[in-house]
Amino acid sequence: MNVTASQHIQSLKLGIFNELTQTKRRLAVLGKDLIDLSVGSPDLPPPDFIKEALIHYAKQDDAYGYTLGALPSFHHAVASLYERRYGVSLQPETEVLQLIGSQEGLTHLPAALINPGDVVLAPDPGYPAYEAGIRLAGGQLVPMPLCEENGYFPRLDLIPSEIAERAKLMFLNYPANPVTAVATLDFFKEVVRFAKKHHILVVHDYAYSELTFDNHHSPSFLSVPGAKEVGVEFNSLSKTFSMAGCRIAYMVGHPQVIRILATVHSNTHYGIFQPIQKAAEVALTEGEAYIREMNLTYLKRRDALVAELHASGWRVTSPPATMFVWAQTPGNRPSREFAFRLLEEAGVVLTPGQAFGENGEGYVRISLVQPEARLREAAARIGTFLAQAPSAL
Repeated sequence: MNVTASQHIQSLKLGIFNELTQTKRRLAVLGKDLIDLSVGSPDLPPPDFIKEALIHYAKQDDAYGYTLGALPSFHHAVASLYERRYGVSLQPETEVLQLIGSQEGLTHLPAALINPGDVVLAPDPGYPAYEAGIRLAGGQLVPMPLCEENGYFPRLDLIPSEIAERAKLMFLNYPANPVTAVATLDFFKEVVRFAKKHHILVVHDYAYSELTFDNHHSPSFLSVPGAKEVGVEFNSLSKTFSMAGCRIAYMVGHPQVIRILATVHSNTHYGIFQPIQKAAEVALTEGEAYIREMNLTYLKRRDALVAELHASGWRVTSPPATMFVWAQTPGNRPSREFAFRLLEEAGVVLTPGQAFGENGEGYVRISLVQPEARLREAAARIGTFLAQAPSAL
């Protein structure tokens, strides 16, 4: 029997990430030492107090049943964090929703809110999960170009009025993956005005909220007056507390949107393991010192990598935020060609910019997910590669 995927599944692409994985495996079998700076998965462990909480609650005999959703104390911990850090008041019962990782929510939300053919605006370059969720829902993706000359903010004034009037959702992501830009309150105010005018729901991905450097501050979208009327915000414990494998996150904001996605969850999910929820509560309430320590670690890594790349002759821009460097390829070489040559010849794995959309071409994303010494070694290998391969410059 021949089994065929649905049209929506057929519209998804394996793309460069799958090809990178296959190439890494082939080279690893051959014994090549690879420095993988492609995936944004934190290599740092969570702090001891989070691990201790997880162990403590995992020893409880009554911790292994279905949770059937979030513990109320988790929602209260999220609301308290938003009040404390961002000055945003949330009702825990109606304006907070627990997620099994932010990607789960980001990919399921379009199907909960749009109908086939509806227009959705999304950044380009942007996190691939936005496109996946839109395509799974049968939506029409309209990219919003993010260009360096505009600070990597979309030009809302250039969106055709007929597109704006048809759009149901707009995805945004600041601090931005992969372009590392930090939003301003003025930009978010412009977004709120635009969303109200055209009746668009804003979906803000705030996963890198705490990873900012050099006195940059990344405001919550919901801190802008009126934002809660037109938007929701996603955040995760994956990056902020190095809990990526725990798969726990949340969406906050517009109560009707919260209720709609909660209805989806009530039909598809049995909840997150209780000890993970309790460990997440501890992180949200006691994690301020760890956030400062983690930021300092990534800052040192960023500075070490950027300095070494500059010394090698690759003048990359130092990012103001996130765990990434977004770098124009030397000599404006095609991103895929440059990344795969570097992988094959130097054993350094970067992500080609085209993986994030058409406007990512000519760039690569470099993840700061290795210790400083390993990042310096990667930069040295890149320097040797550039010196031995002048055609790459």
